[in-house]
Amino acid sequence: MFSYPKPYDVIVIGAGHAGIEAALAAVRLGCETLLLTQNADTIGQMSCNPAIGGLAKGHMVREIDALGGAMGLNADATGIQFRMLNTTKGPSVRAPRAQCDKKAYQFRLKAQLEATPLLDLKQGNVTRLILQGDAVAGVETSFGVAFTGHAVVVTTGTFMRGLLHVGLRNQSGGRMGDTVSTFSDCLRELGFEVARFKTGTPCRLLANTIDFEKCQEQIGDDPPPRFSFLPGDLAINDSELFTLNRMKDGKFHVEQIPCWITHTNAQTHDIIRENLHQSPLYSGRIEGVGPRYCPSIEDKVVKFTEKTSHQLFLEPEGRHTGEVYVNGASTSLPYDVQYRFIRSVRGLERAEILRPGYAVEYDYCPPTQLQRTLETKRVPGLYFAGQINGTSGYEEAAAQGLVAGANAALKRLGKAEFVLARSEAYIGVLIDDLVTVGTLEPYRMFTSRAEYRLLLRQDNADFRLTGRATGCGLASPERQKHFERKKLLHNELLGKLQRWRVDGIPLSLWFKRPENRRQNLPSAIRSEFPDPIWDLVETDLKYEGYIHRQEEQLARAVRHERRPIPTGLDYCQIRGLRREAVEKLAAIQPATLGQASRISGVTPADLSLLAVWLGRGYRELIPE
Repeated sequence: MFSYPKPYDVIVIGAGHAGIEAALAAVRLGCETLLLTQNADTIGQMSCNPAIGGLAKGHMVREIDALGGAMGLNADATGIQFRMLNTTKGPSVRAPRAQCDKKAYQFRLKAQLEATPLLDLKQGNVTRLILQGDAVAGVETSFGVAFTGHAVVVTTGTFMRGLLHVGLRNQSGGRMGDTVSTFSDCLRELGFEVARFKTGTPCRLLANTIDFEKCQEQIGDDPPPRFSFLPGDLAINDSELFTLNRMKDGKFHVEQIPCWITHTNAQTHDIIRENLHQSPLYSGRIEGVGPRYCPSIEDKVVKFTEKTSHQLFLEPEGRHTGEVYVNGASTSLPYDVQYRFIRSVRGLERAEILRPGYAVEYDYCPPTQLQRTLETKRVPGLYFAGQINGTSGYEEAAAQGLVAGANAALKRLGKAEFVLARSEAYIGVLIDDLVTVGTLEPYRMFTSRAEYRLLLRQDNADFRLTGRATGCGLASPERQKHFERKKLLHNELLGKLQRWRVDGIPLSLWFKRPENRRQNLPSAIRSEFPDPIWDLVETDLKYEGYIHRQEEQLARAVRHERRPIPTGLDYCQIRGLRREAVEKLAAIQPATLGQASRISGVTPADLSLLAVWLGRGYRELIPE
């Protein structure tokens, strides 16, 4: 065994979306960081759809950006189509989405990592952890190299004991063409609970074999919405090969590419139904639970028999490739069946499959084994982020990676932990759901999961979180400076709302009329402030009553939410507490009474007993 001579503050295993954000967060906090990946050629790869954002996911990307993360800016730089979803609905459910150039997104991130000070990037397959006492002290790779580190962040994606399925044939691997990881064996030996999940991906087609004239065109928004709150940072020069878009004269310039929509039909469904016996999902070959909200085409046909067709979105994978992603047709059926059902679809009658769709089973660790910092309860200094925690999606993974990397670094530096409340961010909702309730299927974020979603809009993520990022060191000086200027402009506009009048009405009242929008303002007034400032103020005024009501609900909930529970409390001491409640509370060890209230199996009666007991038995330990 060769012991690498350089010690690290933080070691990150895996260079997918979670690993990248974890490593960059640790570096921003000043920690010497090592990022280990099985394959340096697939850093930041978009294994499924090359798209960022969407409903609730777009909110998280803007939160990641507000906290100094890389995902939003990289999507801005490499996007090929940008849209704001749900523009006809209320502001809490509007969300940005970008179709990206798959390779540009990946290569731009790799170049950024290679150029980042304090960050070492190395290829290596981690097989086991090195412990010192009960705490983590480093990792070992399959080639016999040991790296020492004070904290380890595990972001293994679908690679732990990954098994790929195409029909009744299977092969090991975490992604088509990539090898597998046996790291979950080490976790089992350490006493971690390990289970299995399943996910899948559709086939990719060649664009020159598709008849797009038979499909419905879907174009991007003009002007294209950005993810990043930073106004610049997209300068382009001869060395920036993978920055496709740029800011010029204060405008975001993108050469957008259309996507296309077609539909399955009765023939498609017949082909699928006739071959369900060859699906590993329906023949019993797959043991892992799949994602409820991203079902395979087989699931759609079986479970929604009343539907005579399903939408398929044909989404280009880049400017310089003819690969087209068939969104909505995730499948694990045999190649010949995929060939037949694809060619039964309008516009795809002569389509050629470049890559078949497949399912992948993989190991994950139920996330109730984690603290809110994403540090494991069993091994101090060990953090989990991404699909190892049972989530699905690039955005969910990146959000966890940022929090895990930040907390690993903060612990090394002896600073306070970084935890986001449910009322502060979708990231807070995500992590609280995972560590408190757990998940019985791959977890996907939705706006409906957030109790205070009118406060957690995508447009105010920097107002909610950049101050938090600045306080713990995650925000760069440039980001801090821009945000302070934005706050000044916002406050300046608020001060002028009563004085400025349109149609004889103060702007503070004018905006409350549904038909009045920022676009209807006289140009002399509108030009005084940037559009994002106007949009923030307009939303706050139009929904002022609803926002005020939600703020009151939050204030009442915070008193309950923040009441702390002592670490290591013996719940058996609380007389009258049901056995199920004792078991669940002891297993999860909630940090607050609010967190305890969200544990499955803990009833309001249990909470009342706990609250009374805390007040009487531990009054001296709990601050008012």
